[in-house]
Amino acid sequence: MMNLSPTEMDRLVIFTAAELARRNRRLGIRLSHPEAVAFLTDEVLVAARRDMPYAQIRDMASRLLSTDDVEPGVAEMITMLYIECLFAEGTKVMALFEPIQRGLEPLLDAVVPGEIISPPDDIEMFADLPVVTLDVINTGDRDIQVRSHTHFFETNRALRFDRSAAYGMKIDRPSGTGIRFEPGVVKSVRLVPIDGHRVIRGAAGLVMGSLDAPGMREQALERARARSYLGA
Repeated sequence: MMNLSPTEMDRLVIFTAAELARRNRRLGIRLSHPEAVAFLTDEVLVAARRDMPYAQIRDMASRLLSTDDVEPGVAEMITMLYIECLFAEGTKVMALFEPIQRGLEPLLDAVVPGEIISPPDDIEMFADLPVVTLDVINTGDRDIQVRSHTHFFETNRALRFDRSAAYGMKIDRPSGTGIRFEPGVVKSVRLVPIDGHRVIRGAAGLVMGSLDAPGMREQALERARARSYLGA
């Protein structure tokens, strides 16, 4: 008799759905959303158990499926996939962004659940906000993801850029998106001011209050220097 934990039960469900996806692929059947998610997840989990390097798994996962392999609209539904993987050194989260690439066949028209159909003209975001452009380099040994809502001043200490210029700013990207910084690669990033009440709590703990409070910028910079944040 096997006593399975909830995590182990989930793993069996993922495997079963992934096997269904593999059978459908062999038969030339395009995958549905659950089948595509299960297939990607299972392949990544197995690769982690085989002790493949993190970066190699991420690159492998980005080549597993294309729009030729899935039903119309599925690729647009899977813009981001987080997978908790068990590596030899412990558990890590694998983040896959837009893992289903454009295939060779023309895309079929489909109505995507929750899809927003906008006018044909370009939509300009943050048009009235001042913009700061900074060069950023990742001095670490692995990719760093920064999401659109993050106070850029408080991002990973291995990122080297002008922290003072980034105070109170966020990435000039739509909500839910972000930027990946590969090791040793310089990227030019556009930042715009954080709007609303401009109160930051949590993050790296460098502010923990109103961005515009008297002396807060200087205090945050001093904390960043004390904690070895590059560019502070």
